[in-house]
Amino acid sequence: MANRRDFFKVAAIGSAAILAQGCSSISQNSKTMKLKKQTKILFQGDSITDGRRNRNSQGNPNDISGLGIWYPLQATGNLLVKYPQADLQIYNRGISGHGVKHLQDRWQADCVDMKPDILSILIGVNDFWHRAKADRGYFGTADSYDKGYDQLLAETVKALPDTKLIICEPFILKTGAVNDDWYPAFDGYRAAARKLAKKYNATFVPFQQMFDDACKLAEAKYWLYDGVHPSLAGSQLMAEKWMQTCFGC
Repeated sequence: MANRRDFFKVAAIGSAAILAQGCSSISQNSKTMKLKKQTKILFQGDSITDGRRNRNSQGNPNDISGLGIWYPLQATGNLLVKYPQADLQIYNRGISGHGVKHLQDRWQADCVDMKPDILSILIGVNDFWHRAKADRGYFGTADSYDKGYDQLLAETVKALPDTKLIICEPFILKTGAVNDDWYPAFDGYRAAARKLAKKYNATFVPFQQMFDDACKLAEAKYWLYDGVHPSLAGSQLMAEKWMQTCFGC
């Protein structure tokens, strides 16, 4: 218990210091993004991003039901509080069950046509999880995930050369649906995402290490209730890590 109290004490002091300094004061990370007036931010991915969002509300920026219940909603709330004068326009187009192939199929309408200033992508767990389910269109390996993702990003950069990219690391914890069969194969998907972030000069959000560290405080299912999808606590961790990595706060 003493270690747990010490951890949260240090975390609280660190958070207070960051808030006192303001987001813009943290500039060591060359990938830290700047927000201009009416910056359009788009979250893309699978169910972890989808968060059971209301499709009928997806046309309106910053709509609570349209952002789902997980990290895009929490990150959006943080951004809107920290930048109230910026008139940010934030959307979620994640769809449950999707992998890279599905993003490719809907990319024109759900990304390119929207012309985001900042594009955040979290994709990969389904490319592994459902790889044997041919009836759902999954035929993948880590290599095919890498190649398909690479193609998607190349097309994105060509169509949206001024858009800033955020690539989030796919992640898992050993609990629920995740067993020994996932290891070490899933590491290849994580490595591919990191490699592509470097190739396309994207900001990379390292979620796996964050969750591994969190398991020192509570068991895996506390953070990811089935080894893949976040609890409220896990989602909050994601939002905080995303904010810290991308905007320095």
